[in-house]
Amino acid sequence: MRAVIVKDGKGPVENLYIGEIERPAPRRGEVLVQIKAFGLNRMDIMQREGGYPLPPGAPDTLGVEFSGTVAELGDGSAKFKVGDEVIGLALGGAYAEYIRLPETNVVPKPAHLTWEEAASIPENFLTAYQALIVIAQCKKGDDVLIHAGASGVGIAAIQLARLFGANTVTATTSTQAKIDFLLQMPHGATHAVNYKTQDFFAETQKITNGKGVDVIIDFVGRTHWHQNIAAFAKDGRMTLLATLSGGKVPEVDLGPILYKRLHIEGSTLRSRSAAYQADLIARFEEQILGEITGSTGEGKIRTYIHEVFPFERIQDAHRTMQADANAGKLIVTIP
Repeated sequence: MRAVIVKDGKGPVENLYIGEIERPAPRRGEVLVQIKAFGLNRMDIMQREGGYPLPPGAPDTLGVEFSGTVAELGDGSAKFKVGDEVIGLALGGAYAEYIRLPETNVVPKPAHLTWEEAASIPENFLTAYQALIVIAQCKKGDDVLIHAGASGVGIAAIQLARLFGANTVTATTSTQAKIDFLLQMPHGATHAVNYKTQDFFAETQKITNGKGVDVIIDFVGRTHWHQNIAAFAKDGRMTLLATLSGGKVPEVDLGPILYKRLHIEGSTLRSRSAAYQADLIARFEEQILGEITGSTGEGKIRTYIHEVFPFERIQDAHRTMQADANAGKLIVTIP
């Protein structure tokens, strides 16, 4: 089958090419899916560059989310039948024509979504759901701060915060165009801050009338740490999803964590156990999946796609993500 291969195992975007690898066969409790579309994620770039340690059992092929049709069933698989339209979250392998994974990591594709819209859901929305709802316990009346607001996970988290009744949702991003996008989204951010030109701590103080924010979702790490801690209200909760600016913070003062009674938890999804992922996906399917509409839908949660690339333009897709040029999801289709 065709798949995206990284020449020499790691390297720059120019090392990506489409080649042939062995088509996998489903094992007991697994399904084989023929992929129609897959989504790009920041971890894909890190893995391509050799900076993302793979969890045990993950294939070398990039990609963790997709939409497609069930092509084959392993022994004992009873949840789906051949031909079913599905979306899924995998340890890897989605940059290919076929993917093998546990049937518990696959859910039916909502019929009203296109292949591209459906492929934009699994990693983004499951990560946002886990970080915001499961870990940070976002609830009605909370004031929420979401960094990297124009990213796929950021956009999903903004909408989930609104769905769960947040009082305010402040998103940080880097350009006025992205701020305009986030504020104009139906059920989007209530406030937005350019972290390059504004002090987001000072802005959240204004927004919350000096109380501070209850929930923070952060991907950035080092450069945002001190302002995050200052921005918190008492009993604040933060989920740290990445450390894009670095993981070592100089001159950390533990005092505010103590007297504000802060709860700070790091989280990943790809490295979680199969049982954890299966439970999270089942909860998400029951509670959230049916609420998601396409980009032109009328629901409280929408998919937002920045650009769709054909399989042959995988290098261009990676360049767009590396340039931080997208507001919404980058999707690749396989003919």
